[in-house]
Amino acid sequence: MTTNHVDLVIASEKVEEAAELFKLVGFAEKRLPQSYHYRGSSNVSFQVIKEKMFLDYPRRAVPARVQGIVVKVASLEDILHRKVATFSDSERRRSKRLKDLSDISRLLEAHPHLQPLIPESIASRLEQ
Repeated sequence: MTTNHVDLVIASEKVEEAAELFKLVGFAEKRLPQSYHYRGSSNVSFQVIKEKMFLDYPRRAVPARVQGIVVKVASLEDILHRKVATFSDSERRRSKRLKDLSDISRLLEAHPHLQPLIPESIASRLEQ
């Protein structure tokens, strides 16, 4: 899977410092209650996530090669957990929830060993 945005989890005491650095190198900033969004001149955007559920992600992060660079990324289990949580949020737009369900499906196709982590209510929707 590929994406044009990068989600970043930054220690809460460093978020403002990171925000200043993004702006210093020319990124436009949009602040929302749970995240800060940055867009520069390329197609890649960054989202600094402030939600509490992400605080343990760095501890479980795993090394991965991204565009030829080895960086630590969220574990597959954490990605799946987040997708399940966002899909289950009835206040999200229907189109976003359908995208989350599609993402869950693609994760399971690529990594079938994750299947036991899916709630039955979601697994049954994927079988339809």
